[in-house]
Amino acid sequence: MKNVENMPVASRPRIALDPVNVRTFTQSCDLARKALATASIKYTAAAGGAGSGTKVEIAGKEIPVDKDFAKNVKEASIAAGYPKATDDRILKAPNLTAVLSNPQALTMVGLLTLLVLYVTMVYGPIAALLVELFPTRIRYTGMSLPYHIGNGWFGGFLPPTVFAIVAATGDIYSGLWYPVIVAGATAVIGLFFLPETYKRDIFKED
Repeated sequence: MKNVENMPVASRPRIALDPVNVRTFTQSCDLARKALATASIKYTAAAGGAGSGTKVEIAGKEIPVDKDFAKNVKEASIAAGYPKATDDRILKAPNLTAVLSNPQALTMVGLLTLLVLYVTMVYGPIAALLVELFPTRIRYTGMSLPYHIGNGWFGGFLPPTVFAIVAATGDIYSGLWYPVIVAGATAVIGLFFLPETYKRDIFKED
């Protein structure tokens, strides 16, 4: 698949980021990238010659970037081998019976349960650590400010940030680098920069 367009690099947005749904995309290349990323279709972007316009090819078939682009690109992707919404390979578990009778669904439930266990392993010691890191006079601010910036901003904006990375690169897996890098930075900071606090007096003022 190739998305060829003739916009100058300087005028082309680097990231199609719209976290609160207020941006209006008018350039055909941006509209095409957004539709392709929304449909989870991997693509490769290449700059075309002057006057070539935006062209999208799927399996050698050119798809015009017009008002019906999203519909047409989905149909062309299915014809090229992408699964339909009704494909049996797509995991569907509308009720408990369907989950229990589907080995793939049970595997997913097992993986999610494992991840939840990892989260619970963190939430136990993190409460004690945050209390012990700060003296009583600044404890509430010291605990809440960085904790909610981390969870609210870095965690809350994860979906739109990941989508923007996918739309910018065309690789539906490239957005995974965002949580991987944040988790890696957290591991390094936690291992090498946070002090040991288990003997600290939590009632001490200074």
